[in-house]
Amino acid sequence: MKVLVLNAGSSSLKYQLIETDDEKVLVKGGIERIGIEGSNLTQKSEKGEYKVEKPLADHTESFDLLIGCLTSPAFGGVLKDISEIDAIGHRVLHTGTDFKGSVLVTDGNLAILEKNIPLGPLHMPANIACIKSCMKVLPGVPNVAVFDTAFHTTMPDKAAMYAIPYEDYERYKIKRYGFHGTSHKFVSEEAVGYLRSKGLPWDKIVTCHLGNGSSITAVKDGKCVDTSMGMTPLEGVPMGTRSGDIDASVVEMLCDRKGMTPAEVTQYLNKKSGFLGVSGVSSDSRNVLAEAEKGNYRARLALDMFTYRVKKYIGAYAAAMGGLDCIVLTGGIGENSAPLRKDILEGLEFLGVVVDAERNEKCPRGRIFELNTDGSRVKILVIPTNEELVIARETRDIVKKA
Repeated sequence: MKVLVLNAGSSSLKYQLIETDDEKVLVKGGIERIGIEGSNLTQKSEKGEYKVEKPLADHTESFDLLIGCLTSPAFGGVLKDISEIDAIGHRVLHTGTDFKGSVLVTDGNLAILEKNIPLGPLHMPANIACIKSCMKVLPGVPNVAVFDTAFHTTMPDKAAMYAIPYEDYERYKIKRYGFHGTSHKFVSEEAVGYLRSKGLPWDKIVTCHLGNGSSITAVKDGKCVDTSMGMTPLEGVPMGTRSGDIDASVVEMLCDRKGMTPAEVTQYLNKKSGFLGVSGVSSDSRNVLAEAEKGNYRARLALDMFTYRVKKYIGAYAAAMGGLDCIVLTGGIGENSAPLRKDILEGLEFLGVVVDAERNEKCPRGRIFELNTDGSRVKILVIPTNEELVIARETRDIVKKA
């Protein structure tokens, strides 16, 4: 089955075409600046890399261009005809409290997605617009919504609920949902397979998706029991531009002292904080690390705050699960930054976590790799994430079942 995987942002559209029989990526690409001057598409396949610049008013025009590029000989022509696309899988931000897993898009399910826009006002409109564009341009092809929050729906109420009046949860669905679910699902399943193949314990795993956006998840017996992000992706560890955990009273203080509205404070905490706000250098950890190595105090502080909070979450989740068998590191930082991995993992020896410094420094890219010493009780695995493959698999399974 050929599945077109789509990840729509407000002004962007990333895509991959995956043959699910052998899980080969036939083509990948992205469209940027949708509705903005300078719209462009970049596409890569075995036949080469191609780019086109063209005004694109919305996601429908963008999807039209995407389909044309998949079939055009001038762009490598990975498809002879659009009829070869068997299904389309969409990364959708929010399940709300309506779904426990991926769903086939029907008129009824689409109405539920629209009802949940207030839970993800920055992402859900783009997700829905992309789905509608696909239904318009390829009316006979099934669409599947694969939710970023679905993996976390197994959290017990004691972990998912906020201690606010219960009737406000019932009325407004205010609770912790968690995000990066497709990544945590993929790497936790890869970790379980790896550990079981070696006859090792696998039932208590902490997965750390670390990048410009970061989240930590406790996975017990293959299911999420807690995660660091909350009702929105703002909660948790400090990130590229997000503050992470913060006293809610800070919002009122910022409104009062800086003359900001609550919406402006939310933007401030989401877009101007984290690595960027503390360091004053960049939201990119690589740039911040370079400055820290030059002696920049604020850059070093930003990194220390990040690694300290990640370490705290790992310890907390070990306590929540009653033990720890494995730590998984993934994402741009988790897969590629030896210095930050070192700072996160050092000091966890009391849990049975012992890092091999040489392995950490020489960690290869693109495959599962152990960072622990041979004598470490807890395994430390770097696992490259593959969220698009999760979406393709989920889409295939939902369509076949339907």
